[in-house]
Amino acid sequence: MSDLVTAPRHRTTPELEAGLAEVARSPQDAGTLELVVRRPTVDGREVLAEGVLDPACGLVGDSWDQRSSKRSADGGPHPDMQLNVINARFAALIAGPDRDAWALAGDQLYVDLDLSVASLPAGSRVALGAEAVIEITDQPHTGCAKFAARFGRDAHRLVWTGPATERRLRGLNARVVTGGTIHPGDAVRVLSRPVTPPVVPES
Repeated sequence: MSDLVTAPRHRTTPELEAGLAEVARSPQDAGTLELVVRRPTVDGREVLAEGVLDPACGLVGDSWDQRSSKRSADGGPHPDMQLNVINARFAALIAGPDRDAWALAGDQLYVDLDLSVASLPAGSRVALGAEAVIEITDQPHTGCAKFAARFGRDAHRLVWTGPATERRLRGLNARVVTGGTIHPGDAVRVLSRPVTPPVVPES
């Protein structure tokens, strides 16, 4: 699929809210890579049977390394925004069962895994398949006008609510730590989470 597919029917707020319980049941420690999508151009999408992750360029063949960022010091591609990762159950909720329609979200990795801040704080590392490892970064992944146009204003409003941002319904940013080949159906495993120093009470 080289171009965007027809946008799915826009779900209403009640429909979206009714499906959030299923999203909340996403596994926390081990799940599945459901979809891999490469973006060769700004609005182009290629659903891949096999992808290659590389520490230097993210998903090989993706246009991340050609995209400017207001968040980077030099205005170039932000190193902590190599990969956009979204919860596959939420993608199905807003786009329906057609996985080509999921790709409209513009993310590269669609995983059946709890992506909430509580479950995967920045610095967490996640293995994909047999080789690849990615690290969750502290860069927020936010919705945009295109997201609203493709999935509806109700979906756009939902991902901006306080609880939704903590659950990272719109997804998260990550960078590649260890390269490797990945495929839909590969296991996804949380390797590590940052250790929070204990709070020492004042004497």
